[in-house]
Amino acid sequence: MTDLRHSPLHDRHVALGAKMADFGGWSMPIEYPGGGVVAEHTAVREAVGLFDVSHLGKARVSGRGAAEFVNACFTNDLRRIGPGQAQYTMCCTESGGVVDDLIQYLRSDEDVFLIPNAANTGRVVELLAAAAPDGVLVENLHEDYGVLAVQGPRSDEVLARLGLPVDHDYMSFVETEWEGRPVIVCRTGYTGERGYEVVPAWDVAASVWDALLEAVRAEGGLPAGLGARDTLRTEMGYPLHGNDLSLDITPVMAGAAWAVGWDKETFWGKEALAAERAAKAGRLMRGLVVTGRGIPRPHCAVQDASGGVVGEVTSGTFSPSRKQGVALALLDRSVTLGDEVRVDVRGREVTATVTKPPFVEAGVRTS
Repeated sequence: MTDLRHSPLHDRHVALGAKMADFGGWSMPIEYPGGGVVAEHTAVREAVGLFDVSHLGKARVSGRGAAEFVNACFTNDLRRIGPGQAQYTMCCTESGGVVDDLIQYLRSDEDVFLIPNAANTGRVVELLAAAAPDGVLVENLHEDYGVLAVQGPRSDEVLARLGLPVDHDYMSFVETEWEGRPVIVCRTGYTGERGYEVVPAWDVAASVWDALLEAVRAEGGLPAGLGARDTLRTEMGYPLHGNDLSLDITPVMAGAAWAVGWDKETFWGKEALAAERAAKAGRLMRGLVVTGRGIPRPHCAVQDASGGVVGEVTSGTFSPSRKQGVALALLDRSVTLGDEVRVDVRGREVTATVTKPPFVEAGVRTS
């Protein structure tokens, strides 16, 4: 992994004996010794888990009219939120494909902080910089900040042990300090559970991790790798860029039209997406719950009762919470909720029921 980039916590993961792998060009922990993915997944659902997601990108758009400019580029409508709030959005091509899905933090009309996916940060920054008007600065801050996710029903107790703010609204953030250093605490996450993402400066991320990990363990939790992050997000039906969103899978197809400001005057890809939405012709993202044995994986063909191919799995995993296979799949519009389909898993037919995610109940919006 010598060519991979390292998070500011890399040495911490190695010392813990984590299994490391390539995520978007970064060497990141998949799981830790002492239970692995299932134990880490269960800790997040029942207590609390701590993730290093510092591989995620960070960028800033600032200057007069910065928020207005960002709003004219990305799909969601920043006018729906105010300063101190965050919003899920997408960066699309003019043909409607998704370059990336990301979180935008609205600091003010002149300051927007962005967290794109690791592998797509450079492209998002490049597109914004090329389109930015005079007076608007676009900065790639990928290695200026770490990102630590505290997720699970005991997240508040963990942050309180460090004196960090809790109890602010879902998808809102507070800019505060920890031991005299600036830190952003946002009530967001990718697990479906109540939780926070803590964004410290790169050079203090390891100290924040140490303090958070001590608090997490005191609350009966565990450090968690990106393996558990994937099973948790799949149980919630949350999309992963490159699987469930891509240059070929639009927000309309992915069931993410709710994150599009259709009434905005403009955004990248608006014309193509509006036409696609009106045509009601393409495949749609649905959930699949396996009724027998088998675990659907990406690119597995989905067939109807007569054996005709009606779609393809985009994400699939074993659900530790349900103890059965679950998946997201792009399916023909002729397939409806409640239908029984067959998934071709390595040449073996696995029966599944079409359903609407999430596949489990979680406490993401509890107050």
